[in-house]
Amino acid sequence: MSKKLTSRATDYSKWYNELVVKADLAENSAVRGCMVIKPYGYAIWEKMQGELDRMFKETGHQNAYFPLFVPKSLFEAEEKNAEGFAKECAVVTHYRLQNDPENKGKLRVDPEARLEEELVVRPTSEAIIWNTFRGWIQSYRDLPLLINQWANVVRWEMRTRLFLRTAEFLWQEGHTAHETREEALAEAELMNNVYAAFVEKFMAIPVIQGLKTESERFAGADETYCIEALMQDGKALQAGTSHFLGQNFAKAFDVKFANKEGKQDYVWATSWGVSTRLMGALIMTHSDDYGLVLPPSLAPNQVVIVPIYKSEEDLAAITEVAESIISDLRVKNITVKYDNRTTQRPGAKFAQHELQGVPLRIAIGPKDLANGTVELARRDTLTKEIVGLHDITDKVDGLLHEIQDTLFNKALKFRNEHITEVDTFEAFKEVLEVKTGFISAHWDGTTETEDKIKELTKATIRCIPLNAKLEEGVCVYSGKPSKQRVLFAKAY
Repeated sequence: MSKKLTSRATDYSKWYNELVVKADLAENSAVRGCMVIKPYGYAIWEKMQGELDRMFKETGHQNAYFPLFVPKSLFEAEEKNAEGFAKECAVVTHYRLQNDPENKGKLRVDPEARLEEELVVRPTSEAIIWNTFRGWIQSYRDLPLLINQWANVVRWEMRTRLFLRTAEFLWQEGHTAHETREEALAEAELMNNVYAAFVEKFMAIPVIQGLKTESERFAGADETYCIEALMQDGKALQAGTSHFLGQNFAKAFDVKFANKEGKQDYVWATSWGVSTRLMGALIMTHSDDYGLVLPPSLAPNQVVIVPIYKSEEDLAAITEVAESIISDLRVKNITVKYDNRTTQRPGAKFAQHELQGVPLRIAIGPKDLANGTVELARRDTLTKEIVGLHDITDKVDGLLHEIQDTLFNKALKFRNEHITEVDTFEAFKEVLEVKTGFISAHWDGTTETEDKIKELTKATIRCIPLNAKLEEGVCVYSGKPSKQRVLFAKAY
Protein backbone atom coordinates (compact mmCIF):
# COMPACT_ATOMS: atom_id res chain seq x y z
CA MET A 1 0.00 0.00 0.00
CA SER A 2 1.49 3.33 -1.03
CA LYS A 3 0.24 6.87 -0.81
CA LYS A 4 0.07 8.45 -4.24
CA LEU A 5 -1.56 11.64 -3.08
CA THR A 6 -0.36 14.72 -1.25
CA SER A 7 -1.49 14.19 2.34
CA ARG A 8 -4.44 16.16 3.69
CA ALA A 9 -2.30 17.46 6.53
CA THR A 10 0.33 18.80 4.11
CA ASP A 11 -1.96 20.59 1.65
CA TYR A 12 -5.68 19.87 1.81
CA SER A 13 -6.49 21.80 -1.35
CA LYS A 14 -3.80 20.02 -3.36
CA TRP A 15 -4.91 16.66 -1.95
CA TYR A 16 -8.48 17.36 -3.12
CA ASN A 17 -7.45 18.44 -6.61
CA GLU A 18 -5.16 15.44 -7.05
CA LEU A 19 -7.79 13.01 -5.83
CA VAL A 20 -10.49 14.26 -8.21
CA VAL A 21 -8.16 13.77 -11.18
CA LYS A 22 -6.35 10.58 -10.14
CA ALA A 23 -9.56 8.80 -9.10
CA ASP A 24 -10.88 9.50 -12.62
CA LEU A 25 -13.81 11.63 -11.41
CA ALA A 26 -13.33 14.78 -13.49
CA GLU A 27 -10.80 17.00 -15.22
CA ASN A 28 -10.52 20.55 -16.45
CA SER A 29 -11.74 21.13 -19.98
CA ALA A 30 -10.70 23.33 -22.90
CA VAL A 31 -13.39 25.79 -21.78
CA ARG A 32 -12.13 28.10 -19.05
CA GLY A 33 -13.67 27.23 -15.70
CA CYS A 34 -15.63 24.23 -16.99
CA MET A 35 -15.07 20.56 -16.24
CA VAL A 36 -15.41 17.21 -17.94
CA ILE A 37 -17.10 14.71 -15.62
CA LYS A 38 -15.52 11.36 -16.48
CA PRO A 39 -17.47 8.08 -16.59
CA TYR A 40 -16.56 6.98 -13.04
CA GLY A 41 -17.48 10.38 -11.59
CA TYR A 42 -20.66 10.51 -13.64
CA ALA A 43 -21.65 7.03 -12.42
CA ILE A 44 -21.58 8.38 -8.85
CA TRP A 45 -23.62 11.43 -9.89
CA GLU A 46 -26.13 9.14 -11.63
CA LYS A 47 -26.62 7.25 -8.36
CA MET A 48 -27.26 10.53 -6.56
CA GLN A 49 -29.59 11.66 -9.30
CA GLY A 50 -31.52 8.39 -9.31
CA GLU A 51 -32.13 8.40 -5.56
CA LEU A 52 -33.12 12.08 -5.46
CA ASP A 53 -35.40 11.64 -8.47
CA ARG A 54 -37.15 8.77 -6.69
CA MET A 55 -37.57 10.89 -3.54
CA PHE A 56 -38.94 13.84 -5.53
CA LYS A 57 -41.51 11.68 -7.30
CA GLU A 58 -42.56 10.05 -4.03
CA THR A 59 -43.42 13.55 -2.76
CA GLY A 60 -45.58 14.29 -5.79
CA HIS A 61 -43.19 16.16 -8.07
CA GLN A 62 -42.90 15.76 -11.85
CA ASN A 63 -39.95 16.38 -14.14
CA ALA A 64 -40.02 18.85 -17.01
CA TYR A 65 -37.46 20.75 -19.07
CA PHE A 66 -37.19 24.46 -19.86
CA PRO A 67 -34.94 26.45 -22.25
CA LEU A 68 -31.27 27.13 -21.56
CA PHE A 69 -31.71 30.73 -22.73
CA VAL A 70 -33.65 33.42 -20.88
CA PRO A 71 -34.64 36.64 -22.69
CA LYS A 72 -33.00 39.56 -20.90
CA SER A 73 -36.35 41.31 -20.35
CA LEU A 74 -37.72 38.25 -18.52
CA PHE A 75 -34.58 37.98 -16.45
CA GLU A 76 -34.92 41.64 -15.44
CA ALA A 77 -38.58 41.24 -14.48
CA GLU A 78 -37.74 39.96 -11.00
CA GLU A 79 -35.36 42.73 -9.94
CA LYS A 80 -33.84 41.17 -6.81
CA ASN A 81 -33.10 37.93 -8.62
CA ALA A 82 -31.57 39.74 -11.59
CA GLU A 83 -29.40 41.90 -9.34
CA GLY A 84 -28.29 38.86 -7.36
CA PHE A 85 -27.02 37.01 -10.43
CA ALA A 86 -26.04 39.92 -12.70
CA LYS A 87 -22.28 39.64 -12.11
CA GLU A 88 -22.25 35.91 -12.95
CA CYS A 89 -24.25 35.98 -16.20
CA ALA A 90 -23.10 34.79 -19.59
CA VAL A 91 -24.99 36.64 -22.35
CA VAL A 92 -25.62 35.71 -25.99
CA THR A 93 -25.63 38.80 -28.23
CA HIS A 94 -25.14 37.37 -31.77
CA TYR A 95 -26.31 34.31 -33.67
CA ARG A 96 -23.79 33.89 -36.51
CA LEU A 97 -20.08 33.80 -37.30
CA GLN A 98 -18.46 34.75 -40.61
CA ASN A 99 -15.04 34.54 -42.21
CA ASP A 100 -12.73 37.32 -41.06
CA PRO A 101 -11.48 39.13 -44.21
CA GLU A 102 -8.44 40.46 -42.30
CA ASN A 103 -7.37 37.04 -40.92
CA LYS A 104 -7.66 34.20 -43.42
CA GLY A 105 -9.00 30.99 -41.90
CA LYS A 106 -10.33 32.81 -38.84
CA LEU A 107 -13.91 33.54 -37.88
CA ARG A 108 -15.49 36.62 -36.33
CA VAL A 109 -18.91 37.57 -35.05
CA ASP A 110 -21.12 38.78 -37.89
CA PRO A 111 -21.98 42.38 -36.87
CA GLU A 112 -25.20 42.10 -38.90
CA ALA A 113 -26.39 39.09 -36.87
CA ARG A 114 -27.04 40.81 -33.57
CA LEU A 115 -30.02 39.45 -31.66
CA GLU A 116 -33.00 41.77 -31.30
CA GLU A 117 -33.00 40.85 -27.61
CA GLU A 118 -29.98 39.53 -25.74
CA LEU A 119 -30.31 36.09 -24.14
CA VAL A 120 -28.99 35.23 -20.70
CA VAL A 121 -27.60 31.69 -20.36
CA ARG A 122 -29.54 30.48 -17.35
CA PRO A 123 -27.80 30.92 -14.00
CA THR A 124 -31.12 29.72 -12.51
CA SER A 125 -34.49 29.23 -14.17
CA GLU A 126 -37.04 31.17 -12.12
CA ALA A 127 -37.60 33.78 -14.84
CA ILE A 128 -38.29 31.44 -17.76
CA ILE A 129 -40.27 29.01 -15.60
CA TRP A 130 -42.51 31.63 -14.00
CA ASN A 131 -43.20 33.18 -17.38
CA THR A 132 -44.28 29.69 -18.48
CA PHE A 133 -46.33 29.02 -15.33
CA ARG A 134 -48.45 32.07 -16.18
CA GLY A 135 -49.99 30.04 -19.02
CA TRP A 136 -50.37 26.88 -16.95
CA ILE A 137 -52.20 28.33 -13.94
CA GLN A 138 -55.69 29.80 -14.12
CA SER A 139 -57.57 28.28 -11.18
CA TYR A 140 -57.02 26.81 -7.72
CA ARG A 141 -57.71 23.49 -9.47
CA ASP A 142 -54.33 23.82 -11.20
CA LEU A 143 -52.57 23.98 -7.82
CA PRO A 144 -50.30 22.87 -6.36
CA LEU A 145 -47.98 22.77 -9.37
CA LEU A 146 -44.93 20.69 -8.41
CA ILE A 147 -42.21 20.75 -11.06
CA ASN A 148 -38.56 19.66 -11.05
CA GLN A 149 -35.94 20.11 -13.75
CA TRP A 150 -32.62 18.26 -14.20
CA ALA A 151 -30.38 20.67 -16.07
CA ASN A 152 -27.10 22.53 -16.40
CA VAL A 153 -26.62 26.14 -15.40
CA VAL A 154 -23.89 28.70 -16.05
CA ARG A 155 -22.49 31.12 -13.47
CA TRP A 156 -19.39 32.89 -14.71
CA GLU A 157 -17.10 32.19 -11.77
CA MET A 158 -13.62 33.72 -11.84
CA ARG A 159 -12.01 31.28 -9.38
CA THR A 160 -13.02 27.69 -10.02
CA ARG A 161 -12.39 24.26 -8.50
CA LEU A 162 -13.63 20.93 -9.85
CA PHE A 163 -17.15 20.12 -8.56
CA LEU A 164 -17.07 22.82 -5.87
CA ARG A 165 -17.24 25.88 -8.11
CA THR A 166 -17.29 25.74 -11.91
CA ALA A 167 -18.65 28.06 -14.58
CA GLU A 168 -21.06 25.35 -15.71
CA PHE A 169 -22.45 22.67 -13.42
CA LEU A 170 -25.23 20.11 -13.27
CA TRP A 171 -28.10 20.31 -10.84
CA GLN A 172 -31.79 19.88 -10.25
CA GLU A 173 -34.06 22.81 -9.55
CA GLY A 174 -37.56 22.43 -8.18
CA HIS A 175 -40.14 25.13 -8.82
CA THR A 176 -43.57 24.96 -7.23
CA ALA A 177 -46.73 27.09 -7.05
CA HIS A 178 -49.29 26.94 -4.23
CA GLU A 179 -52.64 28.30 -3.22
CA THR A 180 -51.61 29.57 0.21
CA ARG A 181 -48.60 30.89 2.05
CA GLU A 182 -48.79 28.01 4.51
CA GLU A 183 -48.68 25.41 1.73
CA ALA A 184 -45.63 27.03 0.15
CA LEU A 185 -43.79 27.25 3.46
CA ALA A 186 -44.58 23.59 4.16
CA GLU A 187 -43.19 22.69 0.71
CA ALA A 188 -39.94 24.58 1.31
CA GLU A 189 -39.52 22.84 4.66
CA LEU A 190 -40.42 19.44 3.18
CA MET A 191 -37.80 19.67 0.46
CA ASN A 192 -35.13 20.77 2.90
CA ASN A 193 -36.02 17.66 4.91
CA VAL A 194 -35.78 15.54 1.75
CA TYR A 195 -32.29 16.91 1.09
CA ALA A 196 -31.23 16.27 4.69
CA ALA A 197 -32.52 12.68 4.55
CA PHE A 198 -30.76 12.04 1.23
CA VAL A 199 -27.41 13.47 2.30
CA GLU A 200 -27.43 11.74 5.69
CA LYS A 201 -28.84 8.33 4.75
CA PHE A 202 -27.50 7.97 1.22
CA MET A 203 -24.28 9.97 1.28
CA ALA A 204 -23.50 9.28 4.97
CA ILE A 205 -22.86 12.99 5.59
CA PRO A 206 -24.36 14.59 8.72
CA VAL A 207 -25.94 17.99 8.14
CA ILE A 208 -27.36 20.84 10.18
CA GLN A 209 -30.66 22.23 8.96
CA GLY A 210 -31.19 25.93 9.34
CA LEU A 211 -32.26 29.27 7.93
CA LYS A 212 -30.01 31.67 6.08
CA THR A 213 -29.67 35.25 7.29
CA GLU A 214 -31.23 38.00 5.19
CA SER A 215 -27.92 38.82 3.47
CA GLU A 216 -27.26 35.13 2.66
CA ARG A 217 -30.73 34.37 1.27
CA PHE A 218 -31.38 33.45 -2.35
CA ALA A 219 -31.96 36.61 -4.35
CA GLY A 220 -35.73 37.12 -4.48
CA ALA A 221 -36.60 34.77 -1.59
CA ASP A 222 -38.46 35.66 1.59
CA GLU A 223 -36.77 32.76 3.41
CA THR A 224 -34.00 30.31 2.57
CA TYR A 225 -33.70 26.95 4.31
CA CYS A 226 -30.40 25.12 4.03
CA ILE A 227 -28.40 22.07 5.00
CA GLU A 228 -24.80 22.69 6.08
CA ALA A 229 -22.05 20.06 6.26
CA LEU A 230 -18.55 20.19 7.72
CA MET A 231 -15.55 19.03 5.71
CA GLN A 232 -12.42 17.40 7.14
CA ASP A 233 -10.44 20.63 6.93
CA GLY A 234 -12.93 22.35 9.23
CA LYS A 235 -14.63 24.40 6.51
CA ALA A 236 -18.39 24.33 6.00
CA LEU A 237 -20.09 23.47 2.74
CA GLN A 238 -23.64 24.44 1.82
CA ALA A 239 -25.02 21.11 0.59
CA GLY A 240 -28.48 22.23 -0.48
CA THR A 241 -31.03 25.06 -0.25
CA SER A 242 -34.80 25.37 -0.34
CA HIS A 243 -36.40 28.79 -0.82
CA PHE A 244 -39.77 30.20 0.17
CA LEU A 245 -40.31 32.81 -2.53
CA GLY A 246 -43.51 34.32 -1.20
CA GLN A 247 -45.46 35.97 -4.04
CA ASN A 248 -42.44 37.82 -5.43
CA PHE A 249 -42.10 35.87 -8.69
CA ALA A 250 -45.85 35.53 -9.11
CA LYS A 251 -46.21 39.32 -8.97
CA ALA A 252 -43.20 39.89 -11.26
CA PHE A 253 -44.67 37.57 -13.92
CA ASP A 254 -48.37 38.17 -13.19
CA VAL A 255 -49.14 34.56 -12.24
CA LYS A 256 -52.66 34.72 -10.81
CA PHE A 257 -55.36 32.15 -10.14
CA ALA A 258 -59.06 32.20 -9.42
CA ASN A 259 -59.41 31.10 -5.80
CA LYS A 260 -62.32 29.12 -4.34
CA GLU A 261 -64.26 32.36 -3.82
CA GLY A 262 -63.79 33.24 -7.50
CA LYS A 263 -61.40 36.10 -6.75
CA GLN A 264 -58.03 36.59 -8.45
CA ASP A 265 -54.96 36.06 -6.28
CA TYR A 266 -51.23 35.62 -6.79
CA VAL A 267 -49.81 32.14 -6.20
CA TRP A 268 -47.22 31.38 -3.53
CA ALA A 269 -43.94 29.88 -4.65
CA THR A 270 -40.86 27.85 -3.76
CA SER A 271 -37.66 26.80 -5.48
CA TRP A 272 -35.01 24.35 -4.29
CA GLY A 273 -31.86 22.73 -5.63
CA VAL A 274 -28.74 20.65 -5.15
CA SER A 275 -25.88 20.31 -7.59
CA THR A 276 -22.70 18.44 -8.51
CA ARG A 277 -21.19 20.38 -5.59
CA LEU A 278 -22.40 17.36 -3.59
CA MET A 279 -19.62 15.41 -5.29
CA GLY A 280 -17.14 17.73 -3.59
CA ALA A 281 -18.89 17.21 -0.25
CA LEU A 282 -18.69 13.45 -0.71
CA ILE A 283 -14.97 13.53 -1.44
CA MET A 284 -14.04 15.89 1.38
CA THR A 285 -16.16 14.21 4.06
CA HIS A 286 -15.00 10.60 3.75
CA SER A 287 -11.82 10.27 1.68
CA ASP A 288 -8.31 9.70 3.03
CA ASP A 289 -4.69 9.97 1.96
CA TYR A 290 -4.99 6.74 -0.05
CA GLY A 291 -7.86 8.01 -2.19
CA LEU A 292 -11.63 8.07 -2.43
CA VAL A 293 -13.78 6.45 0.24
CA LEU A 294 -17.32 5.82 -0.99
CA PRO A 295 -20.42 4.96 1.03
CA PRO A 296 -21.79 1.68 -0.41
CA SER A 297 -25.04 3.42 -1.40
CA LEU A 298 -23.10 5.63 -3.82
CA ALA A 299 -20.39 3.29 -5.10
CA PRO A 300 -20.71 2.39 -8.80
CA ASN A 301 -19.20 -0.96 -7.80
CA GLN A 302 -19.89 -1.95 -4.20
CA VAL A 303 -17.68 -5.03 -4.52
CA VAL A 304 -14.76 -5.85 -6.80
CA ILE A 305 -13.41 -9.37 -7.24
CA VAL A 306 -9.76 -9.72 -8.23
CA PRO A 307 -8.43 -13.11 -9.37
CA ILE A 308 -4.83 -14.02 -8.47
CA TYR A 309 -3.44 -16.73 -10.71
CA LYS A 310 -0.45 -18.05 -12.62
CA SER A 311 -2.04 -20.31 -15.20
CA GLU A 312 -5.10 -20.26 -17.41
CA GLU A 313 -6.36 -23.31 -15.51
CA ASP A 314 -6.18 -21.33 -12.27
CA LEU A 315 -8.05 -18.44 -13.87
CA ALA A 316 -10.80 -20.73 -15.21
CA ALA A 317 -11.33 -22.30 -11.77
CA ILE A 318 -11.31 -18.90 -10.02
CA THR A 319 -13.71 -17.46 -12.60
CA GLU A 320 -16.20 -20.24 -11.98
CA VAL A 321 -16.23 -19.46 -8.24
CA ALA A 322 -16.29 -15.69 -8.88
CA GLU A 323 -19.30 -15.98 -11.17
CA SER A 324 -21.16 -17.94 -8.51
CA ILE A 325 -20.39 -15.21 -5.92
CA ILE A 326 -21.45 -12.50 -8.37
CA SER A 327 -24.74 -14.26 -9.08
CA ASP A 328 -25.54 -14.60 -5.36
CA LEU A 329 -24.61 -10.97 -4.61
CA ARG A 330 -26.68 -9.60 -7.47
CA VAL A 331 -29.74 -11.38 -6.10
CA LYS A 332 -29.33 -9.02 -3.12
CA ASN A 333 -29.00 -6.02 -5.51
CA ILE A 334 -25.30 -5.65 -4.72
CA THR A 335 -23.26 -4.25 -7.62
CA VAL A 336 -20.16 -6.32 -8.39
CA LYS A 337 -17.26 -5.95 -10.81
CA TYR A 338 -15.08 -8.92 -11.78
CA ASP A 339 -11.71 -7.41 -12.62
CA ASN A 340 -10.17 -10.07 -14.82
CA ARG A 341 -8.15 -7.66 -16.96
CA THR A 342 -4.98 -9.27 -18.28
CA THR A 343 -3.26 -5.91 -18.78
CA GLN A 344 -2.86 -5.21 -15.05
CA ARG A 345 -1.22 -7.17 -12.25
CA PRO A 346 -3.23 -7.77 -9.03
CA GLY A 347 -1.23 -5.14 -7.11
CA ALA A 348 -2.08 -2.47 -9.68
CA LYS A 349 -5.75 -3.46 -9.56
CA PHE A 350 -5.76 -3.27 -5.77
CA ALA A 351 -4.25 0.23 -5.92
CA GLN A 352 -6.80 1.43 -8.49
CA HIS A 353 -9.83 0.16 -6.61
CA GLU A 354 -8.46 1.56 -3.37
CA LEU A 355 -7.93 4.95 -5.04
CA GLN A 356 -11.47 4.85 -6.46
CA GLY A 357 -13.03 3.95 -3.13
CA VAL A 358 -14.63 0.56 -3.87
CA PRO A 359 -16.10 -0.40 -0.44
CA LEU A 360 -15.19 -4.11 -0.50
CA ARG A 361 -12.56 -6.08 -2.39
CA ILE A 362 -12.51 -9.86 -2.71
CA ALA A 363 -9.26 -11.56 -3.74
CA ILE A 364 -9.32 -15.20 -4.84
CA GLY A 365 -6.23 -17.32 -5.55
CA PRO A 366 -5.53 -21.07 -5.94
CA LYS A 367 -4.90 -21.46 -2.18
CA ASP A 368 -8.25 -19.84 -1.45
CA LEU A 369 -9.97 -22.33 -3.75
CA ALA A 370 -8.24 -25.20 -1.99
CA ASN A 371 -9.31 -23.87 1.42
CA GLY A 372 -12.81 -22.82 0.37
CA THR A 373 -12.10 -19.22 1.40
CA VAL A 374 -11.57 -15.72 0.00
CA GLU A 375 -9.72 -12.65 1.25
CA LEU A 376 -12.10 -9.76 1.98
CA ALA A 377 -10.73 -6.20 2.33
CA ARG A 378 -12.65 -3.13 3.59
CA ARG A 379 -11.84 0.23 2.02
CA ASP A 380 -12.99 2.33 4.97
CA THR A 381 -10.78 0.67 7.59
CA LEU A 382 -8.14 -0.80 5.24
CA THR A 383 -8.50 -4.11 7.09
CA LYS A 384 -8.58 -7.66 5.67
CA GLU A 385 -10.04 -10.95 6.81
CA ILE A 386 -10.39 -14.51 5.52
CA VAL A 387 -14.01 -15.56 4.93
CA GLY A 388 -15.44 -18.95 4.02
CA LEU A 389 -17.08 -19.20 0.61
CA HIS A 390 -20.33 -20.43 2.15
CA ASP A 391 -20.52 -17.25 4.29
CA ILE A 392 -19.45 -14.70 1.71
CA THR A 393 -22.87 -13.45 0.51
CA ASP A 394 -24.28 -12.72 3.96
CA LYS A 395 -20.91 -11.37 5.11
CA VAL A 396 -20.71 -8.90 2.22
CA ASP A 397 -24.33 -7.83 2.64
CA GLY A 398 -23.81 -7.18 6.34
CA LEU A 399 -20.51 -5.37 5.88
CA LEU A 400 -21.94 -2.99 3.28
CA HIS A 401 -24.59 -1.85 5.77
CA GLU A 402 -21.96 -1.62 8.48
CA ILE A 403 -19.64 0.49 6.31
CA GLN A 404 -22.49 2.88 5.47
CA ASP A 405 -23.25 3.35 9.17
CA THR A 406 -19.58 3.56 10.15
CA LEU A 407 -18.87 6.34 7.66
CA PHE A 408 -21.84 8.38 8.87
CA ASN A 409 -20.96 7.93 12.54
CA LYS A 410 -17.32 8.82 11.93
CA ALA A 411 -18.32 12.02 10.11
CA LEU A 412 -20.91 12.82 12.80
CA LYS A 413 -18.32 12.42 15.56
CA PHE A 414 -15.91 14.72 13.70
CA ARG A 415 -18.67 17.31 13.13
CA ASN A 416 -19.82 17.28 16.73
CA GLU A 417 -16.25 17.59 18.02
CA HIS A 418 -15.82 20.66 15.81
CA ILE A 419 -18.77 22.72 17.05
CA THR A 420 -17.40 25.17 19.60
CA GLU A 421 -19.42 27.57 21.72
CA VAL A 422 -17.75 30.93 22.31
CA ASP A 423 -18.85 34.05 24.15
CA THR A 424 -16.08 36.51 23.28
CA PHE A 425 -14.68 37.74 19.98
CA GLU A 426 -11.15 36.83 21.08
CA ALA A 427 -12.24 33.22 21.62
CA PHE A 428 -14.06 33.37 18.26
CA LYS A 429 -10.86 34.33 16.43
CA GLU A 430 -8.79 31.79 18.35
CA VAL A 431 -11.06 28.91 17.31
CA LEU A 432 -10.77 29.94 13.66
CA GLU A 433 -6.97 29.93 13.90
CA VAL A 434 -6.49 26.74 15.93
CA LYS A 435 -9.44 24.37 15.62
CA THR A 436 -11.71 25.64 12.81
CA GLY A 437 -15.13 24.06 12.34
CA PHE A 438 -18.49 25.53 13.33
CA ILE A 439 -18.55 28.27 15.93
CA SER A 440 -21.76 28.63 17.95
CA ALA A 441 -22.08 32.24 19.05
CA HIS A 442 -24.63 34.92 19.81
CA TRP A 443 -25.35 37.48 17.06
CA ASP A 444 -27.33 40.68 17.37
CA GLY A 445 -29.32 40.05 14.16
CA THR A 446 -27.91 42.97 12.17
CA THR A 447 -26.33 42.80 8.73
CA GLU A 448 -23.74 45.37 9.86
CA THR A 449 -22.36 43.03 12.54
CA GLU A 450 -22.52 40.05 10.18
CA ASP A 451 -20.53 41.96 7.53
CA LYS A 452 -17.97 43.20 10.05
CA ILE A 453 -17.29 39.71 11.39
CA LYS A 454 -16.87 38.45 7.82
CA GLU A 455 -14.49 41.30 7.02
CA LEU A 456 -12.33 40.66 10.10
CA THR A 457 -12.31 36.85 10.10
CA LYS A 458 -13.62 35.61 6.70
CA ALA A 459 -16.17 33.57 8.67
CA THR A 460 -19.83 33.82 7.68
CA ILE A 461 -23.07 32.85 9.36
CA ARG A 462 -23.73 29.45 7.83
CA CYS A 463 -27.20 29.15 9.29
CA ILE A 464 -29.58 29.88 12.12
CA PRO A 465 -30.15 26.27 13.25
CA LEU A 466 -33.78 25.16 13.17
CA ASN A 467 -33.37 23.20 16.39
CA ALA A 468 -31.50 25.95 18.25
CA LYS A 469 -32.84 26.70 21.68
CA LEU A 470 -33.73 30.29 22.52
CA GLU A 471 -31.41 31.73 25.14
CA GLU A 472 -30.69 35.25 26.23
CA GLY A 473 -27.15 36.44 25.54
CA VAL A 474 -25.05 39.21 24.05
CA CYS A 475 -23.62 39.38 20.54
CA VAL A 476 -20.08 38.01 20.32
CA TYR A 477 -18.96 41.12 18.41
CA SER A 478 -21.20 44.10 19.28
CA GLY A 479 -22.23 43.17 22.81
CA LYS A 480 -25.87 43.93 21.95
CA PRO A 481 -28.71 41.66 23.15
CA SER A 482 -29.24 38.32 21.37
CA LYS A 483 -31.93 35.65 21.75
CA GLN A 484 -30.11 32.62 20.29
CA ARG A 485 -26.84 31.31 18.97
CA VAL A 486 -26.07 30.95 15.26
CA LEU A 487 -23.39 28.91 13.49
CA PHE A 488 -20.40 30.67 11.94
CA ALA A 489 -17.64 29.05 9.86
CA LYS A 490 -15.26 29.61 7.02
CA ALA A 491 -16.81 28.01 3.98
CA TYR A 492 -16.38 26.81 0.43
